[in-house]
Amino acid sequence: MSIKLYGYWRSSAAYRVRLALNLKSLEYETVPVSLLPGDSEHRQEAYRARNPQMLVPFLEDGDFGTGQSQAILEYLEEAYPDPALLPKGKEARAVVRSFCSSICCDIHPLNNLRVLLYLKEEFGVSDEQRDDWYAHWIHEGFRSAELTALEHAGSGPFVFGESVTLADTCLIPQIYNARRFNVPLDDYPRLAAIDQHCNSLSEFVNALPENQADCA
Repeated sequence: MSIKLYGYWRSSAAYRVRLALNLKSLEYETVPVSLLPGDSEHRQEAYRARNPQMLVPFLEDGDFGTGQSQAILEYLEEAYPDPALLPKGKEARAVVRSFCSSICCDIHPLNNLRVLLYLKEEFGVSDEQRDDWYAHWIHEGFRSAELTALEHAGSGPFVFGESVTLADTCLIPQIYNARRFNVPLDDYPRLAAIDQHCNSLSEFVNALPENQADCA
């Protein structure tokens, strides 16, 4: 097995990559990297030597390795194009990529573990304030995501209609995180419907955080 995915069970970025690997029916080995304070395996020299960014996920495919989930998703799409997770046509592909970036660049970075820890440790925010921060950025991103999904869904069950795309691999982990932090999703019925459908599929179920071997 040439593909290895270094990740943490609760990392939404690693979750995205697991989904793409599963949807492409690629066999891969999961290498757990604990992000928990006290463990911080991502900051130890053994992992730093592999990935100087000291983040997860990191994908190795034979002699090639790269970090950053969006770069990994694009690599998998080019290296293993069947089944495709990007539509045909440069315009349609650009729209899917834009949706992915709205999740991966505008919501997730503000709400990931190191930011939440920094808010607590450096600014002394309470758990309630942390959760308010988290919910604010979810709502900021999901308002536009809901409109985009409504515009492009047609009669299909995925973000962009009948076919699963990278947009779904980015959206579903973010909805999982929203539920984890008790962010109400009543204003996003289309996103909720997409989430319900996707999580009825084995590729999505097998990628769930609680179904990973390192789930604590």
